[in-house]
Amino acid sequence: MKIQFAPLNIPLRRRLQTAAVLQWVFSFLALGKSLSLSGYVLLCVSDWWVLAALYAGWLYLDRDTPTSGGRRSEWLRNWSVWKHFRDYFPLNLIKTVDLDPASNYIFGFHPHGVLVAGGFGNFCTEASGFSSLFPGLTPYLLMLPFWFRVPFFRDYIMCGGLVSSEKASLSYLLSASRGGNVAVVAVGGAPEALDARPGALTLQILNRKGFIKLALKHGAQLVPVFSFGENELFDQMTNPAGSPLRWLQDHLQRLMGVALPLFTGRGVFQYSFGLLPYRQPIHTVVGRPIPVVQTPSPTKDDIDGLHSLYLEGLTTVFEDNKDNYGIAPDKHLHFI
Repeated sequence: MKIQFAPLNIPLRRRLQTAAVLQWVFSFLALGKSLSLSGYVLLCVSDWWVLAALYAGWLYLDRDTPTSGGRRSEWLRNWSVWKHFRDYFPLNLIKTVDLDPASNYIFGFHPHGVLVAGGFGNFCTEASGFSSLFPGLTPYLLMLPFWFRVPFFRDYIMCGGLVSSEKASLSYLLSASRGGNVAVVAVGGAPEALDARPGALTLQILNRKGFIKLALKHGAQLVPVFSFGENELFDQMTNPAGSPLRWLQDHLQRLMGVALPLFTGRGVFQYSFGLLPYRQPIHTVVGRPIPVVQTPSPTKDDIDGLHSLYLEGLTTVFEDNKDNYGIAPDKHLHFI
């Protein structure tokens, strides 16, 4: 394979953009899984073990925070590094209608992609102007509970508005009487990440109805969101259903709760391979809300009916906007 190296005379702004995305990728691929855990273990066996013991006590006392709205920091959400992150792709958040801040919402985010870059950039930072576009609304991106058990890293991600994806966490957000909460759910979850590759339009959603049931129980409005360009950020090793690689990935996903896609993008100093996403535009379109009548004990028919309306709304968002973002007229969403 011929390696295409980056030129030496790249403008400073582009270097800053690359650095911003590098720290983000590093945070989720290394800081959370490796450095935070190993750092805590080293602290435990060092002369500073008392600090480790105190932090363990803090973890116990703070154990319910990830399912109780987290602990966001507007200061961190407004870091200037996120503007460079936004401009790397670039990243855009598109509003189609105003949303009433007196209501609570579930934003169904599609597709999951490899690292949910559009979800993070648009809803965990203010780089794309969420608060200006949707005044009175507070976004929370739901993330696998595993991450909130990692020392130190859990505190960092909660500052951006990330909370646990447990049922209790979503119910907490949707039960706010004042309204104004937006729970952003990557509906396809970890399994969908295994199919994230350029051109992919397959969404794992037909059997995803838990968020529909909670929307009914709490009377939260459903908003379909489609992030055009999300699947274009990385290539992924071929792993069709039934292949040995896919079998192993599915098995590990069920065992660990996290997906392990074998993906590649570009590097820092060359464009041929690496863990950085490609510079591909991401256009995250927030669709029209689907009104939901609160139903404390929804029946299967209630859930299925609202689920069908949601699929129609999601299809409308995609079809109404695909021409704007380079998707051929004969390309359509495929639900599985």
